[in-house]
Amino acid sequence: MNIFKRTLIALCALTALAPFAFFPTVAQAQQYVNPAAVVKIDGFDVEPAPRLSAGNELLFTLYGNPGGTASVRIEAVVDRFPLAEVEAGVYEATYTISIRDRITATSTVTANLRVGNQIATAILDESLLAGAASRSDMKRASDAAAAAAIVKVTRFEVDPPVRLDAGEQLFFSLSGNPGGKASVRIKGVKGKLALTEVAAGRYEGLYTIKNRDRIAANAEVIATLRVGERESRVLLGQSLLAAPGHTPSSRRAARYCTNCGVVESINVVEVKGEGTYLGKIAGGVVGALIGSQIGKGRGTTAAEIAGAVGGAVAGNEIEKRTKKTTHYEVTVRFQGGGAQTISYAAEPAFRVGDKVKVENGALVAN
Repeated sequence: MNIFKRTLIALCALTALAPFAFFPTVAQAQQYVNPAAVVKIDGFDVEPAPRLSAGNELLFTLYGNPGGTASVRIEAVVDRFPLAEVEAGVYEATYTISIRDRITATSTVTANLRVGNQIATAILDESLLAGAASRSDMKRASDAAAAAAIVKVTRFEVDPPVRLDAGEQLFFSLSGNPGGKASVRIKGVKGKLALTEVAAGRYEGLYTIKNRDRIAANAEVIATLRVGERESRVLLGQSLLAAPGHTPSSRRAARYCTNCGVVESINVVEVKGEGTYLGKIAGGVVGALIGSQIGKGRGTTAAEIAGAVGGAVAGNEIEKRTKKTTHYEVTVRFQGGGAQTISYAAEPAFRVGDKVKVENGALVAN
């Protein structure tokens, strides 16, 4: 009986200790993370080629986790190619440019490093062409250019009239970046007033109030200055109505020109000529002859008729094209906001943006 009791006590003790005896390894594995399992590319470089032409070589080197599989893809090259692990964590490969490749100095190059089920990716910063700027250098230059290209209006003023009646004039002036396009919108006025760059960075324009306008002294007036794809807007901070006794600026009278403006567009217009019966007859004869040849010279009457009709249409169209005329339409935007289109039989000497004056229905340089 004593032996039986001792055996039973021992079995109970083992049962009590069983959870700690059989499960500690699992519990520890759930809490432990191996840092080496995180896949990371520490560096990705290239020894650039002196020329990006067929036969030249690009040597790529990748630094990362050892024991992985590395590959590189070059934009405009169809397939990825592998890198060999030349030593622990260092992968290399030389790519020879082929005649079918379309590689440029700025082609995007992507590297992948796979270890198990994890993949790390890196994009090459260096240029593939020796001596060319890297992606980082180009981005810094682009950011600097963008910062320099910020459009800014430093001044926006109006020389107002003493009354806001039809026939009175509002003289606007704006200062900002040179070489842009400036315009003004007035609440109560349809459309916008284009300002002319009278000097580098200084834009001016005169608006004559019309009967249909409904302009208040405190009307909202917004100026827009656009340079390339960027623009800046500013709100006028003064009244459109002058105080009693105000004298208009002498600069307004000196600067304003009712027939002065800027070339806004130049369009080429083609006009087809009118076809005559001669073209139809000539085309019909040719078409009938072609129709008669159907079936080895034994064409039916229907074929001859079809050929004659088609030939007449074609002959008429050819005559129209032969007689077509070409002229040029030049649109001028005036300082006061209006526009006029002038037609030229030959290509004019003006270009978009030129300052011009309309005299006797023709353009002259201003």
